Amino acid sequence: MSIEKIQIITKENISVQQLFEAPLKFTSMNGETGWNNLIVDGNIHRPQLALAGFTELFTSQRVQMLGNTEMYYLKSLDLEARMTAFINIADRNVPCLILTNNHELQPELLNIANEHNISVLQTPFETTKAIHMVSEYLDDQFAQQGVIHGSFVDVYGVGVLFVGRSGIGKSEIALDLVERGHRLVADDVVMLTKKRDTVLMGTGTSLVKHFMEIRGLGIIDVRQMFGIRAIRFQKRLEILVELEDWDPTKEYDRTGLDESPRSVMGVEVSAVKLPIFPGKNITVISEVIALNYLLRTYGYNAPKEFANKLREEIERRAKNTSSAVDQRIVSYFQSDQE
Repeated sequence: MSIEKIQIITKENISVQQLFEAPLKFTSMNGETGWNNLIVDGNIHRPQLALAGFTELFTSQRVQMLGNTEMYYLKSLDLEARMTAFINIADRNVPCLILTNNHELQPELLNIANEHNISVLQTPFETTKAIHMVSEYLDDQFAQQGVIHGSFVDVYGVGVLFVGRSGIGKSEIALDLVERGHRLVADDVVMLTKKRDTVLMGTGTSLVKHFMEIRGLGIIDVRQMFGIRAIRFQKRLEILVELEDWDPTKEYDRTGLDESPRSVMGVEVSAVKLPIFPGKNITVISEVIALNYLLRTYGYNAPKEFANKLREEIERRAKNTSSAVDQRIVSYFQSDQE
């Protein structure tokens, strides 16, 4: 299967209950009120200006986080002004409120939240850390995902994804790599998650996990057969290896000087097009691909080093040849004058 056939999945919303059940140490201050409210934006908003009365640019669809600034401001107001300020945000259908630093909402404000079906969550973390943790969780939930058929293996710490036509031997290569001590991430169905616009994380599905289908043998469980050290649950995609049948009429890259990264879900990924024919040791080549990627990452590029040495040798020989010719010319004129 080619990378052009990736099935893209985008989550449009999550419920407040899902956010509450995330491992972020939340406590609900008003029970299950507002748990069915939908969060449709992965960003977080601090409603400082909205509490002060300016609501023209208030992004009410976002999770609202109240830290020390907001809570101390509310406490500084008298009861009527405090309720008015809080109603400014409650009237705009916010999905939920998160109170940091174990702050508690005054009873009159909590009643307003209940009347407007707004969930109020409390966290012990300080505001900066809470924003970071909730943002990371929401980024994961709203991140663009893609499904691709292939075999994903951690080879020497490098995430290598094998793709190609059905039956070309992707699973067999992955199994051979596992037997040599590398780690399987996913086989057949690989879930790719785009993070921060420059990173693709790959993992298996909850159903398939680390099962593998070997044609002629059937389904095997890599974790049970090879142990926990033979698997990992997710890995960054760093190299795409496109397997294809050997075509003697086609020109393949023989120097590696021209790098041709592929765009996968908008992220540039190093790519290698690998022709397959009987007797070719693809497993060893796969290990070399990973090691070569590590060398390039640390600044050593073998093709460029070879090209530089070749150029230096050509220049040296050209210079020596030129010197010999000049010497013969000088000798000729000296003998002519005598």
